[in-house]
Amino acid sequence: MELLIIMDSFKRASAARITAVLPYYGYARQDRKDQGRVPITAKLVANLLSSAGAHRVLALDLHAAQIQGFFDIPVDHLHAAPVINDYVRSLNIPLRDFIVLSPDEGSIKRAWCTRRSWAARSRSLTNAFERDRDQASEPHRRPRWTAEWRVIFDDMITTAGSVVGAANVAKHNGAARSTPVPRNAVLCGRPSSVCATPPLRQIIVTDSIPLPPHKQLPQIKVLSVAPLLADAIKRIHFNES
Repeated sequence: MELLIIMDSFKRASAARITAVLPYYGYARQDRKDQGRVPITAKLVANLLSSAGAHRVLALDLHAAQIQGFFDIPVDHLHAAPVINDYVRSLNIPLRDFIVLSPDEGSIKRAWCTRRSWAARSRSLTNAFERDRDQASEPHRRPRWTAEWRVIFDDMITTAGSVVGAANVAKHNGAARSTPVPRNAVLCGRPSSVCATPPLRQIIVTDSIPLPPHKQLPQIKVLSVAPLLADAIKRIHFNES
């Protein structure tokens, strides 16, 4: 709401151009009408941003790339993958042990792109779990393949139930260490006790969502996406590609 108020003030002050920078797009999961009498709030937020005066949107790791189609204004969709990949490389994981894991089918494409970026220098595999959803945050899991899994890529961590379940299955199938890499740290509820489970040695997130002090857990490594956003803002300002 504060962002909408600020943009409305800029519009009424005759700003030549307004770019809304959204490190995290709220309500992104409500992007479809999957049952009766439910809102498509991701579209509503897009309408609000346009009505408030935004001429352009700079977003980071949207829950679904199709959300860009909700806007009638240009959208620059950035990915935090370069920042995360650089850090994962710095962990010096032995190439023979580097396995890319997707906690569900929805993140297979993201995990596959990550694997491709490493393909030239590793034998990394892309594995996934199938989900039988009782609840969105507490799915049942069955391993589709057995391998020594290592790095788990996902778009966000909410209650940590998915990554903990994936790490437990990975451990059961021989993984000595599991490192979840969710882009956005929502961390609602009481994630501290869940994130402290033995299978999770470290959780790598970006600072797209500021973590309050009580959620800054020792096992959470926060990577800054500020340089990525700053470079994009500079290019937009100077009309560069």
